[in-house]
Amino acid sequence: MTETARVGPEPRYTRVAIALHWLSALAVLGLIAIGLAMTHGDLAPMRRFQLYQWHKSVGLTVLALTLLRLGWRLAHRPPPLPATLPARERAGAHAAHALLYGLLLGLPLVGWAVVSASPFNLPTVLYGVLPWPHLPVLPELANKAAVEAVLKQVHAWGAWALIGLLLLHVGAALRHHLVLRDDTLRRMLPRAPLKPGFQP
Repeated sequence: MTETARVGPEPRYTRVAIALHWLSALAVLGLIAIGLAMTHGDLAPMRRFQLYQWHKSVGLTVLALTLLRLGWRLAHRPPPLPATLPARERAGAHAAHALLYGLLLGLPLVGWAVVSASPFNLPTVLYGVLPWPHLPVLPELANKAAVEAVLKQVHAWGAWALIGLLLLHVGAALRHHLVLRDDTLRRMLPRAPLKPGFQP
């Protein structure tokens, strides 16, 4: 008698998904550190300008990584949440991930709009090498200063929302790992073995 193997969802994320996740995580942490330093630190003007340039470069990198992550996710079904997870927590996890992706896309775009609407019209050169254009329309606005002020406020609110959501995300991952003791976190860790008999 021959046995046909059932093809089901993979128990863990692919290597590409894992790499993109952790690269994004490092970039976002760098963005937060740079953003707090350049907006709240007592810095010399040139140092502040340098941090702004780094913030723009890393922010656009996060945008590119997020687009790659979304494309990969559409082409490769992610592993399902643990079957033991209550429906309410399952819905919350899906909502948090959707909001996280929304912020990772929206914040760099708003930041790009801030730079494009700035009356100073400072150029963006990614990592000091690649010139990056402004968004269309915004540089030609007559009331650029007012538009820039609104966009800056939106960017700041979004950044604080992202920080809060990241803390929630990390807290949930640690809860799964340390309290519930399931493989939710292990599935996103490179080379971390899953528990024997793991069932998604």
